[in-house]
Amino acid sequence: MGSIIILEDDALAEENEPVEVAEEQALDIQHIKTRLDMLDQRLDSIDSIVTAVAERVMSQLVTLNITCPHCGKDVEIAIVGSQKLRR
Repeated sequence: MGSIIILEDDALAEENEPVEVAEEQALDIQHIKTRLDMLDQRLDSIDSIVTAVAERVMSQLVTLNITCPHCGKDVEIAIVGSQKLRR
């Protein structure tokens, strides 16, 4: 009888394995969806920032002052847009 019970337990375990695997896959898919949503939100934020900077560059002068980390020399970079200034 002991061997019959073990066989029944094994059969029950084999029946539950597809359910457990399906649940794990569902959790993995949900985790991937959550991560993709987070990435999408971050990309939207980056897009908004880049758009705002591009609009500013197109409407007025932007000057970058950078110091070379090797020689210590100051470098000034001016960016001018082609859009006319608003009045």
